Amino acid sequence: MQTRTLRKIYRLGNEDVHALKGVDLTICENDYAVILGASGSGKSTLMHILGFMDTPTDGEIIFDGADVSRISANKRAWYRSNRIGFVFQTFNLLPRLSVLKNVMLPFSYSREKIRNQEEMAREALDRVGMLHRQNHIPNQLSGGERQRVAIARALVNRPRVIFADEPTGALDVKNVKKVLALFDDLVAQGQTIVMVTHDLDVAKSAHRVIRMSDGMIIEDSLTEKGKALAK
Repeated sequence: MQTRTLRKIYRLGNEDVHALKGVDLTICENDYAVILGASGSGKSTLMHILGFMDTPTDGEIIFDGADVSRISANKRAWYRSNRIGFVFQTFNLLPRLSVLKNVMLPFSYSREKIRNQEEMAREALDRVGMLHRQNHIPNQLSGGERQRVAIARALVNRPRVIFADEPTGALDVKNVKKVLALFDDLVAQGQTIVMVTHDLDVAKSAHRVIRMSDGMIIEDSLTEKGKALAK
């Protein structure tokens, strides 16, 4: 995935807010990147655009070799259902559905017929160590377990990229470590992960840190883990 001079302008009252000011970025296959920045830096706007939840005002997005910056709302929905996975701070699990049914939810949004949906959901749960909880409902789980289920849901369609928006923000220290260890395992298996955070300690867990300020990338560098892997 690549962006070229990506810009996003919001209209707020009588003023134009320049959320992104010409962002050039390349996310490579099997990257484990963190987008780091203070509130208002543009990091969430960038993630929403890269995740096909929003469109840029100007610039290009190249994904799978195609320019996807001006595609229709229906096509963006297709990419979200079939090529992208999302993990959120608040888990976003449906309280009355079982763990298994929550993980299967992305299939209901896809227009394509997908065979073996339960098998794929169980495979995703097994990858995050939650298969034994498949028949529980969310309020029977700890915060860390709920986030693992949310990660399984993001994995179920075998996405090219997982976007994680402050995925550790609602967790205690013990569960933060468990979720970050899970991300390490997924990346080791070939998954591409892009995580948004403001937490410097969480950022160190990634291989690459992209720092943003005032709608621009001000630094793009490898972490110590990334440097060690690059040797």
